[in-house]
Amino acid sequence: MWNYKTPGIPDELFERDNKVPITKEEVRTIQLSKARLTPGQTVFDIGCGSGSISIEAAFQIESSGKVFSIDYDSNAIELTKKNIDKFGVSNVSVIFGNAKEKILELEEADAIFIGGTGGDTKEIVELSQNKLRSGGRIVIGIILIETLYSVLSILDKLPFDSVDITQVTISKSRKTTKGTMMLARNPVTIISATKA
Repeated sequence: MWNYKTPGIPDELFERDNKVPITKEEVRTIQLSKARLTPGQTVFDIGCGSGSISIEAAFQIESSGKVFSIDYDSNAIELTKKNIDKFGVSNVSVIFGNAKEKILELEEADAIFIGGTGGDTKEIVELSQNKLRSGGRIVIGIILIETLYSVLSILDKLPFDSVDITQVTISKSRKTTKGTMMLARNPVTIISATKA
């Protein structure tokens, strides 16, 4: 289904559901690049939503690696499973439940993506740093200013370095009867860091 090495699967190729968020194509490619994935790695996708990051990460780490996709929303879990089947990836395990409990049961990770966590992102970042290998990467997608503040405050106290903050504002074209217009999407702040 996706025959390219580069990330950036178009959003319309994923199975979608209005109740389940998707990390949009352009933001997803930036998040994936910030994770610096290589074949054979172990990746967590916390708050996996539609599974778009899980699918793209699975391609990047190849069949020798593994992705653990976690979400507390049963709709997200079902949608992620549909997308796993659609894209034919076999190295993704889907886990239903509270990430704060589930990540404690998992092995160490080389990269952890954190998105749509339902308001407890700070606590998940704290727990994640214990499950991240030394030199591992954490990538957090944030929409709310309050979440940004809480994550930055906790990262200051944890053993992370090379902290990078990137804000992305994307506009996409849409044809109208008179021409093409650009429609802005919500800005997303991406925080990435390396475990010291």
